[in-house]
Amino acid sequence: MVVLKFGGTSVASIEKIDRALTIAEAALPEHPVLVSSAMGDTTDHLLDITRSAARGSRDATNESVRVIRETHLNAAGAIDDTSIREACLRDLETSLREIESLATGISLIQECSRRTQDAILAFGELLSTRIIAARAMDRGINTRLVDSRDFMLTDEHFTQASVDIDATYSAIQAHLNDANATLTIAQGFIGRTRSGVTSTLGRGGSDYSAALIGAALHASRIEIWTDVDGIMTTDPRLVPTARTVSHMSYAEAAELAFFGARVVHPSTIQPAVDRNIPVYVRNTNRPEGAGTRISRDTSTPGVRALATKADISVVTIHSSRMLNAYGFLAQIFAVFDRHRISVDLVTTSEVSVSMSVDDERDLSDLRQELGTLGRVEIEQKQAIISLVGQDIWKDSRTVARVFGVLAGIPIRMVSLGNSDVNLSLVVPSRQVSDTVSRLHAEFFN
Repeated sequence: MVVLKFGGTSVASIEKIDRALTIAEAALPEHPVLVSSAMGDTTDHLLDITRSAARGSRDATNESVRVIRETHLNAAGAIDDTSIREACLRDLETSLREIESLATGISLIQECSRRTQDAILAFGELLSTRIIAARAMDRGINTRLVDSRDFMLTDEHFTQASVDIDATYSAIQAHLNDANATLTIAQGFIGRTRSGVTSTLGRGGSDYSAALIGAALHASRIEIWTDVDGIMTTDPRLVPTARTVSHMSYAEAAELAFFGARVVHPSTIQPAVDRNIPVYVRNTNRPEGAGTRISRDTSTPGVRALATKADISVVTIHSSRMLNAYGFLAQIFAVFDRHRISVDLVTTSEVSVSMSVDDERDLSDLRQELGTLGRVEIEQKQAIISLVGQDIWKDSRTVARVFGVLAGIPIRMVSLGNSDVNLSLVVPSRQVSDTVSRLHAEFFN
């Protein structure tokens, strides 16, 4: 059994859906489970609906609904079989009316809770998979459409729900072990709480859904289909000469994902690691390409790729009370915990500690509470540049080459990750392009 996950750009139109189904057809002897994201920019439009409805902006809400309706009805309208097409169109209209009804409720109270937001966002995947399943049947494929909310069981932390792994694995096995289905189609991103309320796993959660399904069913491989040729040596928008990495380890892929590589969601890796399932990242537009293979196999030493995480802030606490004191760092991190703000990088000295945070929220409350522990400095518009590769920190020449090539660029923080595969720097956001270009030329050209 294999799991094929298709991102939003890979199912953005009926033509792209056909391309995805052609890929799925090639895997039919392996009884694939196809996991899909919402079509194109649908999730963004659904988010716009929640925001505009909460503002009471009826025109903006109606426009977003119109775009969603047009995108999906046009795709479904291309289905050849009349009965399949009409049944699909009826189901789509029912879902669209539910979206409008929820938007009306939001506009009446001019407030959208996280729970209500999840109820609306879930329609993106429900709409796309209804069309994909109809098109698959239209093409004569023995198809079963399932509702991922029946087996993706989560807590009630809406918009960023955590999955109950053991319960979810049992539910997946109960719902998806059907040898009679040649192709099973499921939604990524969505789940359901124990009380039956729709939840979502956060942006990028479709990858996680696919990995959980693959792990639960002991898949032979998980394929993430997107619009690039695999994981690149860096963002090709920054360096046009970036090339595809043919293979990397789980640890390398996890570090790249955490530090900004957008091809694979960070949480995707762990279920695959647990079951030793290889993950392939491939291009829907070039299915003949090998893409990138991610597995437990150890890569050769050296820098494998560069990742960037832009628009972060560096929070520094200066306090003489840190000197020869114990428990001070625990107090600092307890503050971050209370504000539910995660920390990426940490550097310490005798009297100060600096942390990078990736958070778009106003940090005023955090600053105020940290101020009880010492003088607080927050530097915004910073960026993390991470060099990822096997054993790179063990080779002193790597560090020397990095600092040699970056002469003249102000480096705010340096972190040598204890995972052995990550060397990270913090530089001003305006220096990202220059920094990445210099490092890529040094290590890949």
